Amino acid sequence: MPQLELLSSTKSFGGWVKRYRHTSQAVKGEMVFAIYLPPQAETQSVPVLYWLSGLTCNDENFTQKAGAHRMAAELGMAIVCPDTSPRGTDYPNEHESYDFGSAAGFYVNATVEPYAQTYQMYDYVVSELPAIIEDHFPVTDKKSISGHSMGGHGALICALKNPEMYQSVSAFAPIVNPSNCPWGEKAFTGYLGDDRAAWSEWDATFLIQNVDNPLPIFIDQGEADNFLEEQLKPALFSAACEKSGHSLTLRMHAGYDHSFFFVSTFIGEHLEYHAKALNLI
Repeated sequence: MPQLELLSSTKSFGGWVKRYRHTSQAVKGEMVFAIYLPPQAETQSVPVLYWLSGLTCNDENFTQKAGAHRMAAELGMAIVCPDTSPRGTDYPNEHESYDFGSAAGFYVNATVEPYAQTYQMYDYVVSELPAIIEDHFPVTDKKSISGHSMGGHGALICALKNPEMYQSVSAFAPIVNPSNCPWGEKAFTGYLGDDRAAWSEWDATFLIQNVDNPLPIFIDQGEADNFLEEQLKPALFSAACEKSGHSLTLRMHAGYDHSFFFVSTFIGEHLEYHAKALNLI
């Protein structure tokens, strides 16, 4: 297991928000993650919610803006927030736009060079990071996953590809059909190439139709989200779930947009949802 370098430690609702840097084998470079350890972690092991953030974000956005720590402290739940892409590289076009490259790894394993060398975010989130967390911190092997926008896409594909690994999955305004929206088409072309058949492995709307026993899925979506019609398209995922006979709770909220005001409004209900699956309540 790699050594962890503590970057910061901040008290919050009786627990601690800690940021660490480590060398990742999956992405072949340094990565940073944040972890919230509730007060219960001082005397016992606690389950973990993995949170995947969206475009332009890093490990700090959720910890600073979502307002999740008070309830996580009450429930006895750790929250782990990885970064959204590898850092420290300088590939062609990597830093030129907000929706590709830096802070936009899309939680896939890239196959197109040069991104294939380091943009292996799926392996990092699903395999490497949980092993590090379970080795270094007082947590159990019980885990759930959630995320926002690009991170909601990441949470869905991680859970759909590994339904036995997680106790529950939820998402805020996820990109549910990246093969069929500008954000996803740009990212998938750059990371996975032009063969659209290969994209289906990383697209929740396709994956849900080929999973025998997926977890129930809980999604919140704002009706005033500027990206709703062009990028997010929750109706397509809802139709795929209905056709496949899979459980989906999709809540549409009038007046709410794509921001952390939306996330922070409903994060408590998501934490309760995961706490029930993790046998905390």
